[in-house]
Amino acid sequence: MANNSNHSEIHALQSICYKRGSLQLLDQRKLPLETVYLDIKNASDGWFAIKEMVVRGAPAIAIAAALSLAVEAVNLEKFQGTADDAVSFLAQKLDYLVSSRPTAVNLSDAATKLKEIIVKAASTSSEANVVFQAYIEAAEIMLEDDVASNKAIGSYGASCFESQLKDAKKISILTHCNSGSLATAGYGTALGVIRAVHAQGILEKAYCTETRPFNQEVSYASKHLLAFGNHKLLCLLPPPPPRGLYGPTHFLPATLIADSAAAALMKAGRVQGVIVGADRVAANGDTANKIGTYSLAVCAKHHGIPFYVAAPLTSVDLSLPSGESIIIEERSPKELLNSRGGLGEQVAASGISVWNPAFDVTPANLISGIITEKGVITKSKDEDFDIRGFVQKMIAQ
Repeated sequence: MANNSNHSEIHALQSICYKRGSLQLLDQRKLPLETVYLDIKNASDGWFAIKEMVVRGAPAIAIAAALSLAVEAVNLEKFQGTADDAVSFLAQKLDYLVSSRPTAVNLSDAATKLKEIIVKAASTSSEANVVFQAYIEAAEIMLEDDVASNKAIGSYGASCFESQLKDAKKISILTHCNSGSLATAGYGTALGVIRAVHAQGILEKAYCTETRPFNQEVSYASKHLLAFGNHKLLCLLPPPPPRGLYGPTHFLPATLIADSAAAALMKAGRVQGVIVGADRVAANGDTANKIGTYSLAVCAKHHGIPFYVAAPLTSVDLSLPSGESIIIEERSPKELLNSRGGLGEQVAASGISVWNPAFDVTPANLISGIITEKGVITKSKDEDFDIRGFVQKMIAQ
């Protein structure tokens, strides 16, 4: 896996840069001081990039994993084996990739779907190349579908917040962790909603937390901090690539706050809604997301502020009855003992013990609604989510 720091102008901070046979991932550990892309040549490179937080965000993780194996399949020297052998080869690689980030259900969901596709391909042909081709095409479709899914989430979310305006003309929204275009294939989930709210002209301000210990909002947002009027920030989406592929540049009025300042912000009445992404949503609505999400939900509940989760249906895990079954990854103590999320100098006393969970679980009773690409999942009169019913209804359509 090689570094390439010369892609910044070409790719304009897209997290995933792919063409058949080639994959580069933006090394988000280096932001905002450096813009470095890593060349991903195989599943092993993909596993490392996910495990070491090069790529972040449940949707982006799933797509990066799928494409890393697609690149390996494209560049694979002549494969000696049958179609069934090809299925076994790919399935083992997918299982390996899933082990890189157990909390993110999008990754295991993508692996399951890709396995089904290659098994079906093997049932129609004895040629290994047919199986590999089916896998490559399916992985590429996932990349395309993610952007469309995120835009739909944004649209539903904007309508949701618009309905809460009442007498006010604009709304200020707080978000946590990087759930923007760098956490997906190119648009964003929670930040995709904020983009859509801004596009409708009803966003007063977006507040983003620093999101310790990796400071994911700090590193992403400050990369695009511009001296533009009232501290306007091109933070919640990357600048458009050359030739206007994404249309005109959008400046979002945004303010960065310390994680510990959120409760004071709410008490001051400066925010009217909270929206976050998700790494896994259980059948009852309990949601795993970046550590610190739970405390925001508790504060929002206390202050009577609606708290929404924005996530594609691939983040829903109906096999888990509640959040108690969600595996919570614990990360290296260095992320707290050293600056820059473990990459810098030591800042804590030697010998101190560390507890560093990467995620926490927000109980469903603290969540106002779950915004998906198919609509907003709301609660029944009993204040419960019927997520299974919602999913089944969408499948039936």
